Amino acid sequence: MPLQWFLKYRPKSLQDIENQDDVKKEIKEWIESWLNSKNPTSKAILLYGPPGVGKTTIAEALARDYKLELIEMNASDTRNIMQIRSIAEQAAITGSLFGVRGKLILLDEVDGINSREDAGAIDAILELIQKTKYPIILTANDPWDPSLRPLRNAVKMIELKRLTKYPMRRILKKICDAEKIQCSDDALDYIVEQSEGDARYAINMLQGVAEGYGKVTAETVKELVRKKDRELDPFEALRDIFWAKYYWQAKNAATSTQIDYELLMRWLDENIPLQYEALEDIWRAYDALSRASIFLSRAKKGEWDLLSYVFDLMGPGVAFASLEKKKPTYKAKWVKYQFPQYIQLLAKSKENREYLDNLLRKISNHLHNSSTKTLEGILPYLVQYYKKYKDKIDKELELTEGEKKIISTLSGEKPSEESEASGSRAGKTGTRRYYRRRS
Repeated sequence: MPLQWFLKYRPKSLQDIENQDDVKKEIKEWIESWLNSKNPTSKAILLYGPPGVGKTTIAEALARDYKLELIEMNASDTRNIMQIRSIAEQAAITGSLFGVRGKLILLDEVDGINSREDAGAIDAILELIQKTKYPIILTANDPWDPSLRPLRNAVKMIELKRLTKYPMRRILKKICDAEKIQCSDDALDYIVEQSEGDARYAINMLQGVAEGYGKVTAETVKELVRKKDRELDPFEALRDIFWAKYYWQAKNAATSTQIDYELLMRWLDENIPLQYEALEDIWRAYDALSRASIFLSRAKKGEWDLLSYVFDLMGPGVAFASLEKKKPTYKAKWVKYQFPQYIQLLAKSKENREYLDNLLRKISNHLHNSSTKTLEGILPYLVQYYKKYKDKIDKELELTEGEKKIISTLSGEKPSEESEASGSRAGKTGTRRYYRRRS
């Protein structure tokens, strides 16, 4: 089987990597802070960006340029936490082979870690970062999952942008010349357009057509090459909806997101006032969104034919609420979109309800009552006596900080700093759970 071209022509050195000059400069400064002073600006960096932009390639090229032994692990494959710790600790302690200058630890695809199935993986990586004697590179397609927040706080984040048309075209042209493939300029342009900045996808399409037909023509690629299917993250979906110039673009963005439609509505609800400035534009956008919500609720009751109206209203309806967009000189305003506050508040109240349920269950077990009777007839009295008999009640019921906070809140007292911190952590945990369940 012939070697895949994207592996065969993978850049061997940082200088051969296209379109990432700022990233290369930043990563060189980081590795040299490790090698020259042993006082690095950051122990680990996180390279993030969509598939095919060269995250792993940059790490491998960096190791080759600086003569470092590369220790590579894939977080989505390495499910055993002890295995992560064992391999990482050995890499961080033992000497390097073959007389190289040192080591570079690469932990690929950290966003592939499942926080439930791989419980403890994030903690293992954080422990590695804290103890390591060697530089660490992590990679992720989407680093914004709430479960990765501890990692984001512990590393320096460097974003890799999608490859633009001309760098991508140069890459494909070099491969055609090396393989002595006859390829028209129109055909290359079409492959570049369909790949949406994913170099791996573009090279695979070029190889498939070239090996199947001997030459690459515009007619052939238009018949065989299809636009790369991918799901948009919430930020991309919002930008594609708000910035759409045509109805089909906005509708495609609404149907290509990786989150469900109800959650996308929450994102739109939060960010419409940020994107639009005129009150009438905001009103029209919310009117379209409210109608989409009505059709979605009816669709969930079995009238699935109505789902098409949801896409029309949530996509084009919101996108073209702005009358400014009809002007030839219109240019979309860049906005830093916000995570929906509604979800954070809902998650935090959910955690508080769980604390209350646990508290009622503990009291009910001691008194052999139902939770309903405890809530209506017992809890109000316990709240009144709690301040006087706090230590005894805490010990008898084995109350957690969250349950103590609930009692303090019901009594009108200000929770202790420790309880506040516990509640804050609980709210953040609840937000992560809610997002993962809905996504």
